[in-house]
Amino acid sequence: MKYYFILVLCLISTLGFCQDKTYNEEELSISKWIDGTLLIPTTTDKPDLAIIIAGSGPTNRNGNQNFLKNNSLKKLAEGLTNNGIATFRYDKRIVKQIRENNVDKNMMFDDFVSDASAVLDYFKEKGTYNKIYIIGHSQGSLVGMLIAKDKADGFISLAGAGNNIGDVIIEQVAKTAPMFNKETERVIASLKEGKTTTDYPIALASIFNIDLQPFMINWISHNPSEIIKELKMPVLIINGTKDLQVSVDEAKVLKEANEKAEILLIENMNHVLFEIEGGDLENSKSYNESFRAISPKLLTSITAFMKS
Repeated sequence: MKYYFILVLCLISTLGFCQDKTYNEEELSISKWIDGTLLIPTTTDKPDLAIIIAGSGPTNRNGNQNFLKNNSLKKLAEGLTNNGIATFRYDKRIVKQIRENNVDKNMMFDDFVSDASAVLDYFKEKGTYNKIYIIGHSQGSLVGMLIAKDKADGFISLAGAGNNIGDVIIEQVAKTAPMFNKETERVIASLKEGKTTTDYPIALASIFNIDLQPFMINWISHNPSEIIKELKMPVLIINGTKDLQVSVDEAKVLKEANEKAEILLIENMNHVLFEIEGGDLENSKSYNESFRAISPKLLTSITAFMKS
């Protein structure tokens, strides 16, 4: 009986390894700071390509940062490639800099735009893809908009802000720490004028640290609702109704700015692309729960948009 059990396990293992992979995987270095993973479906000779741009913070190609591991962008990439779409996702430059203990303190938001532009140029020059779409998640939505104009075949905003990031911060503070409303508005007003300030609440140092303010000034100079107006290619705006960081109202702002864009609000989807049945506690915990599957509707909707 024991021998039979072992034999069955071996057969199951063998069958698992014999299954054909639906894609090939390749590691690429685009520039000094940008390394990523290319997934190429084996089901088509010249597929469409989706370039996935991560959100704020030291976010890696899989959608993880610091001690939080959810693998949301890895799951997005693999899901799309299983649907016949090639994908490229990459670590933000700060990820490699942290790994090498060589963080550039003068890094600007526009450096992320330059990196994403280099990625898009790299694949356009190869000419091996049918169409190239940009998928920007959170902060990556604004980055994606800036590089997509006149260069990409389509753009997908995934949990992207419609308002200026300064106004988004004011809204977030109003919801989470209303006692700092007036001070936040004052600091943001200063940053919008291109001026740094040391007069900010210590409790908000993670946002307004003096070393971060030049980066924030650069970021604030870009207005998503103005930029998306200039995109003439197909545009899809996606947001989840349980996103704790970017409300559905932000998606509606983007839609109002680009009337031809499609908009999709996915019920119960949160910021890291999981569908949450419970409340805020479950929502927050999911940021570090890599066992979860991302929203099936998200994958089917992006696939349909790209193949339409």
